[in-house]
Amino acid sequence: MNQLVARAVLRRLIGGRSCNRCLSTSTAALVVARPFDETAVLWRQGHGWGAIGGAEWRRAMSTAAERTKTAPAAEEKDRKESAAADEKKKDGGEVMVSSYWGISRPKVTRDDGTEWPWNCFMPWETYQSDLSVDLSKHHVPKTFLDKFAFRTVKILRIPTDIFFQRRYGCRAMMLETVAAVPGMVGGMLLHLRSLRKFEHSGGWIKALIEEAENERMHLMTMVELVKPKWYERFLVLAVQGVFFNAFFVLYMLSPKVAHRVVGYLEEEAIHSYTEYLKDIDSGKIENVPAPAIAIDYWRLPKDATLKDVITVIRADEAHHRDVNHFASDIHYQGKELRDAPAPVGYH
Repeated sequence: MNQLVARAVLRRLIGGRSCNRCLSTSTAALVVARPFDETAVLWRQGHGWGAIGGAEWRRAMSTAAERTKTAPAAEEKDRKESAAADEKKKDGGEVMVSSYWGISRPKVTRDDGTEWPWNCFMPWETYQSDLSVDLSKHHVPKTFLDKFAFRTVKILRIPTDIFFQRRYGCRAMMLETVAAVPGMVGGMLLHLRSLRKFEHSGGWIKALIEEAENERMHLMTMVELVKPKWYERFLVLAVQGVFFNAFFVLYMLSPKVAHRVVGYLEEEAIHSYTEYLKDIDSGKIENVPAPAIAIDYWRLPKDATLKDVITVIRADEAHHRDVNHFASDIHYQGKELRDAPAPVGYH
């Protein structure tokens, strides 16, 4: 009888006819067509039918049983590991992120043996600012392009004075979001030029990227001192979007004018930070303790104050002024930047 049923079902399957009337409408109905050791088990899933041999059916059932048995154990193991990680976080411990590639940062410490707390810069990237730099130097504009650069910077200062007035903390924060752009643009374009022409850059790529990174660290420090409001953050987005594209085009057209503009921007930055220090000395701005990031980055004493931070930032701006005026002078002499050694490490 079983063989007759099996033959009838197989004929219907081969002929493409539906066998729904012959079998149960259950979604997992099983029909044994032969003795168990040689069975062909039919199953229904949706509206389709298929067949597997008895041995395959036994293996499938065995695997399913094993999965059912091991699934709760695996879930319990994951739950315990997650709980252990959360507990470690609560205890203040560092949860290591495992990676197939085996990449991990070696343990970094300060000179006194304490753990280095920063991921954004390393101890060998810190320095003591050279405060002996001449703050009063000024490049007198003589050519038409120099005068254009000088007047452009003076015009850009007008809306800044109107918006920030004597709120030098907010002014400095905005200034640093702009000042960190030119070095990155110049370094990027020099990098691409070096790739296109198969030539060295004379170290200027590194010097300009180093300048951009230094300016970014100024910003990270100022953010610790001045918590920007939502409209100030929005203003940063707008100014950066306009300034980046404008400076990119300017550098493509005339690098010597671009570097001259940055030189004059840095001169204005020196003036702004000098006024900032005057307000600190007069008591209009509280001389609060220096942020920890500034103490480590500039290797300041542990009891450093806001005045110390502004002093070293102003010195950095003076060095950037010198670098960009120097770069512009190289172009004015009809040479390429790679023809003169770059002042790498000149903060």
